[in-house]
Amino acid sequence: MSRKSDSHWWRGGVIYQIYPRSFQDSNDDGMGDLAGITDRLDHIARLGVDAVWIAPFFTSPMADMGYDVSDYTDVDPIFGTLEDFDRLLARAHELGLKVIIDQVLSHTSDQHPWFLESRTGRDNPRADWYVWVDPQPDGTPPNNWLSVFGGPAWEWDGVRKQYYLHNFLASQPDLNFHCEAVQDALLDTVRFWLDRGVDGFRLDTANFYFHDPELRSNPPIDAKVSAAGIGADAPDTNPYGMQNHIYSKSRPENVGFLERFRALLDEYDAATSVGEIGDARAIQLTAEYTAGRRLHMAYTFDLLSDRFSADYIRNTVRRFEESVTEGWVCYAFSNHDVMRHVSRWCGPERDREQLAKFAATLLLTLRGSVCLYQGEELGLTEAELAYKDLQDPYGIRFWPAFKGRDGCRTPMVWRGDHPHGGFTDGKPWLPVPEVHLPLAAARQQAEADSVLEHYRAMLELRGRTPALVDGDMEFLDMTGDVLGFTRRKNGETLLLIFNFEDEAVTVAPPKGRLEPMSLPGSAATLGSEGIEVPPLHAFGARLKD
Repeated sequence: MSRKSDSHWWRGGVIYQIYPRSFQDSNDDGMGDLAGITDRLDHIARLGVDAVWIAPFFTSPMADMGYDVSDYTDVDPIFGTLEDFDRLLARAHELGLKVIIDQVLSHTSDQHPWFLESRTGRDNPRADWYVWVDPQPDGTPPNNWLSVFGGPAWEWDGVRKQYYLHNFLASQPDLNFHCEAVQDALLDTVRFWLDRGVDGFRLDTANFYFHDPELRSNPPIDAKVSAAGIGADAPDTNPYGMQNHIYSKSRPENVGFLERFRALLDEYDAATSVGEIGDARAIQLTAEYTAGRRLHMAYTFDLLSDRFSADYIRNTVRRFEESVTEGWVCYAFSNHDVMRHVSRWCGPERDREQLAKFAATLLLTLRGSVCLYQGEELGLTEAELAYKDLQDPYGIRFWPAFKGRDGCRTPMVWRGDHPHGGFTDGKPWLPVPEVHLPLAAARQQAEADSVLEHYRAMLELRGRTPALVDGDMEFLDMTGDVLGFTRRKNGETLLLIFNFEDEAVTVAPPKGRLEPMSLPGSAATLGSEGIEVPPLHAFGARLKD
């Protein structure tokens, strides 16, 4: 059961992300669906999380796997029906799980009725619902804005004889948030799901809603920022990352819409929101977007990077702690947009299973809410896929320099004795890697020292330890690739030490009396010479004055 039922359940809560087409197939068509999710909710509840976040399941042509919505208030037939969603919601609530759904508000599909009407001419009721612009005298687009998925962010439409804006695929036209009727219509769709009983929303591309009405061109990214790799907007294979997107996204008008969105959520008991912020200034925007009555919390790509060291974690989290003083941060190491973290951080000399446990212990002891991505609790690695198997338009566009996001989206493995891991008896939409089968949930739950059981134990420890849920955090001075911090609440102080080195370290204990606590999977000990921490292990203790 969820450990929180009050209106602040999200603060320090743990959210399990479900990618519906890859979670469980209930009708053997090779595609995961809502009924399949319902069948597997017991697995999530046994983990000990507070909520599930379900990626888009709305009606869609599926050009971008559902992030191109053509009907915000219905379920795409590949995932089921509204009745299937109602059954999922009811079962989740029976198990004490909150349900958060993805809201893709910045753009729609080009098959959405709003866009089909808007493109018919310049004088229809929805003519200004999208961002339409006349060409320059030489026929070129109005500025240099780029699409995340490659090429210009402008697509010519021969019917209106204008360009329209798309920050992603050309089939994902951007809505014009400067038009208040657009905001009203979108908020109506949000209310539809609130009335149906959902507990919150994950806002896709939450900093992309508004554009500069003057359509000024973006300047190049500052060379120092680019070299530092802070909040990179795109892999270095994509020229999108070469611009500072100060005019095409993250505009100051965004705040006003977030306040309208929050005011709607506040009409409903305990409804919450978590925004996705992709920007070189993501930490600053997190502080701005979660201050006051705006988003409840936000996550960025700062800890979804290739960097994994004591210094990087300390510096990044410290920047959040210093900047986000009014709001709240949500941390994640993996999700549906990035390479799985076990593969990002585990070189050939490192033990995959131990790294998975080490990362789980770290993530679940940081100050903030947490998102876990399906399969993370099994220690799944990034799948190696052939070009012919790719479905992600991003990967297809930039192959082979960038392989896209399909490698982290392959189906869950439930049974190791089934060719498709128990996901489906049909042909899965993406192949199930053979190397994933030994990591199946059924096999791991029978092993006391498995990655799955480690996640369960860590979530149980977090759930019964208030200092780990939302206690204060303070970093300690450490030498070498070692991270140390305290968590403090209600008079209890916890000491946590993490050894990122590839060899054991001895750490001098801080002043005060230490009472070692049972930290799942840890072989660290307190000896006469100090705290002995093996590589990729953590030490935990209660610190007494």
